[in-house]
Amino acid sequence: MKNGKNFYIEILVAFFAVLAWSGYRPPAGYFTWALEIFPAIIALVILASTIRKFEFTKLVYVLILFHSFILMIGGHTTYAEMPVFNWIRDHFGLERNYYDRLGHFAQGFVPALVAREYFIRRKIISSRKWLNVIVVMFLLGFAGFYEFIEWWVSLASGSKGDAFLGTQGDIWDTQWDMFMCFIGSIVSLTFLSKVHDKKISKMESGD
Repeated sequence: MKNGKNFYIEILVAFFAVLAWSGYRPPAGYFTWALEIFPAIIALVILASTIRKFEFTKLVYVLILFHSFILMIGGHTTYAEMPVFNWIRDHFGLERNYYDRLGHFAQGFVPALVAREYFIRRKIISSRKWLNVIVVMFLLGFAGFYEFIEWWVSLASGSKGDAFLGTQGDIWDTQWDMFMCFIGSIVSLTFLSKVHDKKISKMESGD
């Protein structure tokens, strides 16, 4: 493994430490907690099972870790009751807790580089002119499908799924979620593409 065993050990220790904190008596109950942290567990299983066939750059793994932290914090407190964002809401007189907006921004920001790296290194998209466009469209499709999942879970679980849905009375919550994912992917590609290219080149050269 080009990234080194110590790096992966540190990533896993951090991941499971925050996961353990997140799972300790979550106020909304373990059903909501499981729904919120489930994507992080799925990502861990997929990345661990495929790492020998395709190893990402350190940059991508670190970003995935921080995205997992966002999910785990949201799972513990629920997105609508995240304490820091409650304080921001109350201090600035905002209408709602905006932690879910951060979560959906990260849903675009981090997977954009995951998709970008896979497309580049697998030579799926040869044209750099179209690369960013296709990555953003891919993320929009992913964001839309995730909203389907939230909808289906809410229908299947009734009131138990309300905390997972987390609309906070906003009729445009679904549209905002997809829009924040869209913005997150654009910001990521705009500001990190050059750094990402250097990391990919360094990894492929074996440095």
